[in-house]
Amino acid sequence: MAIRSIMCCCGQGLGSSMMVSMNVEKALKNLGVTGVSVDHTALSEVNPNSADLFVVGRDLAPQVASYPNKIILDRIMDMNELTEKLKEVFGK
Repeated sequence: MAIRSIMCCCGQGLGSSMMVSMNVEKALKNLGVTGVSVDHTALSEVNPNSADLFVVGRDLAPQVASYPNKIILDRIMDMNELTEKLKEVFGK
């Protein structure tokens, strides 16, 4: 399945998910990935069909366990971790 939308989620949908979404956009640009929309919201506002890929912190991993495509970040502000996990998803 082609990834065309990424949703970054946190508890409230304001602080950390917004920062992660900005980092995702930066990492995608550095990887040369185009045509992917990136957004952020509270985890309570999404379901498995809300996006093609979800990015959450380790603390929210249990809530997205049933989601088919997800990136779980151990350190949400670690660009190296995020970039490596995005490389795996996009085959870079």
